[in-house]
Amino acid sequence: MRRAAPKPARIPLGDREAYSPREGLTLTDELHKFLFEGLPVRGMLVRLGPSWREVQSRRHVQGAYPQPVRRLLGEMAAAATLMQANIKFDGALILQVFGDGPVKLAVVEAQPELTYRATAKVVGEVPADAQLAAMVNVHRQGRCVITLDPRDKSGGAQPYQGVVALHGDQGEPLQHLAEVLEHYMLQSEQLDTRLILAANDDTAAGLLIQRLPVEGEGNLEREQREDQIGLNEAFNRIAHLASTLTSDELLGLDADTVLRRLFWEEDLRRFEPLVPRFACTCSRERVRSMLRGLGRDEVQGIIDERGDVEIGCEFCGTQYRFDAVDVGDVFTPPAQRLPGSGSVN
Repeated sequence: MRRAAPKPARIPLGDREAYSPREGLTLTDELHKFLFEGLPVRGMLVRLGPSWREVQSRRHVQGAYPQPVRRLLGEMAAAATLMQANIKFDGALILQVFGDGPVKLAVVEAQPELTYRATAKVVGEVPADAQLAAMVNVHRQGRCVITLDPRDKSGGAQPYQGVVALHGDQGEPLQHLAEVLEHYMLQSEQLDTRLILAANDDTAAGLLIQRLPVEGEGNLEREQREDQIGLNEAFNRIAHLASTLTSDELLGLDADTVLRRLFWEEDLRRFEPLVPRFACTCSRERVRSMLRGLGRDEVQGIIDERGDVEIGCEFCGTQYRFDAVDVGDVFTPPAQRLPGSGSVN
């Protein structure tokens, strides 16, 4: 049975000066991992600057997403990067939010190397002040799905998928992605998690604080985790400090300043920063495989009607064009291809 977390006492923050935004943009992409010495609590802070702006710039062909969708995708990019860095998994972490609103789907894929890509499918008007429920959960059909897709499937490994609804335990609609993911972590891992996310057109950022699991094995470990939910005083104190971070501070202050302002009384052990970046896994060969999956008759029908087949990557905007000769090569067995065939357009 889940126990309600006691309300933490007010923790003084010392000489925390008023927020003043930095001049200019975030010039680096960075992810910082840290531990609280002597406490069963870990944390991570991610800031996506150039890579997040590149994700948006690649929408030049399709047109920019509405501002609330850009904000949601930015928060998802920060969250997916944090979650991928938080696990030891050789494969893609895919974070999806979908439902019955004007945003049918938003998806971010993060790789073990901390490369990521993002896209969304918008089919209706998105109000300028839309929160999560208005975008994807209008009739309570919205879901958040996290998929772990292993890179090496030779040993029979299969993707793992976790699903959580976009409402809380009392049926209330959740308006923020961070709330949804905290709920997911509590259900799937039985670990207290505090997640702060923010995004604008310049920067996407996130702060994750998580209670470390106690030692143990199998069902015993699970029982111990459940028995500690909401009751660990150290985590509650650190999580409360994290919750005082504002969106403007998260987006506008450098990592050193954020950590110093929040945890100036704590003994932090910090690790070498990691560098997330944008990268797309699309390729001409993958598009060829997709065309083979459609079948020769269907693809030839497109050639007869339009003269070529043009397919654009929804993630990076790259356009792949196949004319009649290219399509013929797609459906020709490798042993029968002429030397030099299969050139890139």
